[in-house]
Amino acid sequence: MARADRLTRRDAPATPSLIAQVRDLARPLNGPEDLDPLLDFVGECRYVLLGEASHGTSEYYTWRAAISRRLIVEKDFSFLAVEGDWPDCYRIDRYVKGRGEPGATARSTLHAFQRWPTWMWANEEVAELAEWLRRWNEGVAEDRRVGFYGLDVYSLWESLYAILEYLHAYEPLALPSAWRAFRCFEPYGEDVRDYARAARFVPNSCEDEVVALLRELRRRGAESPASGDEREARFVAEQNALVLRHAEAYYRAMVRGGSETWNLRDGHMVETLERLMGHHGPRAKAIVWEHNTHVGDARYTDMADEGEFNVGQLVRERHGDEGVTIVGFGSHRGSVIAGREWEAPMERMPVPSGREDSWEDLLHRAVGRDALLLSASAADSPELLRPRGHRAIGVVYHPGRERLGNYVPTVLPRRYDAFLHLETTRALHPLHGIPVREGGETPDTYPSGV
Repeated sequence: MARADRLTRRDAPATPSLIAQVRDLARPLNGPEDLDPLLDFVGECRYVLLGEASHGTSEYYTWRAAISRRLIVEKDFSFLAVEGDWPDCYRIDRYVKGRGEPGATARSTLHAFQRWPTWMWANEEVAELAEWLRRWNEGVAEDRRVGFYGLDVYSLWESLYAILEYLHAYEPLALPSAWRAFRCFEPYGEDVRDYARAARFVPNSCEDEVVALLRELRRRGAESPASGDEREARFVAEQNALVLRHAEAYYRAMVRGGSETWNLRDGHMVETLERLMGHHGPRAKAIVWEHNTHVGDARYTDMADEGEFNVGQLVRERHGDEGVTIVGFGSHRGSVIAGREWEAPMERMPVPSGREDSWEDLLHRAVGRDALLLSASAADSPELLRPRGHRAIGVVYHPGRERLGNYVPTVLPRRYDAFLHLETTRALHPLHGIPVREGGETPDTYPSGV
């Protein structure tokens, strides 16, 4: 999740003409009924990507949930795919489809999220959505139940254990391939950082073992078609093998730094999304929840200058003819859950007012309230198409230093098809019983993990 700081760039002053244009584009946003223009814009799109400007803001989750509920009810969307680990999110999928452990609740299921930052998915806002999904699924045919899946690449060991469990139950003859991969990783314990450091200095890696395991699973799947529960189990096992393959490459690349790790991760997320679309059939429709830095098209930021692509860019390039809508989010001020450094205790931190002449500041000055903006109306405005800073808060955050590193130069009407500006936002509500430390000023060192 770690990313380098963005260099400070002074934004062009907002002219009275620009402020007037933004004011004319904005539509008041009071409740779900005010999302009608966005739903009309989505039309028959098969991909709707919903962003967030932080991983710790309540309103980003609740507004995405409101949009998602309407997409499911009114437009028959098939599943949510989120910036989370596959094994953890698959437990939520089983819960919302009525296949979880007896007596389970959304809150107890979400407590399974143990990887830092736990608050991203183990929070009250997601629990409420999961309970709604379960109620919705109880009222529809089994083949129309809405799924909940994780797109991320971090769960190397969790995915390996899940593969072993599947093979014991369904494909015991393939166990030798899995055990070879297990024994290769075993000397490093379950600390992927140890493996990453070792792979940097030792020519040997576990790449061959994980590639062989994925190939074996796919070969057996092609040779013995399955149906029903067995087909689902095989799909999940193959996905865990894909996670294992890409996680191994990701952790090896991580120690070298640069754009490779970012691109490996976002490439994996898009491949997973495409597999889910294929699994759900030719009429499938996907809702994606990820940070703005993943879903907002990278070509309209400085990410492209750094050799980085992202989910939004790839989905637009590959599936634009099927219909893609990207929705960004931002706020002027408020509070957020984040950590002082990687794996530090979570804190409720202040979010200062948007930097002068940033998109956040411009929207505050032009509108001064929650609003929805559709980008098509800005297509011919040179002022609106000029890059300016757009705030991005990661799981590691320093309010006192954000003006130096948390603003991504952005052509907002090109990066997103629509944008939700929220004037004041609040920290979300974590489930885990970890004390939330009240934070203020923070140390200088940080990656802005998103």
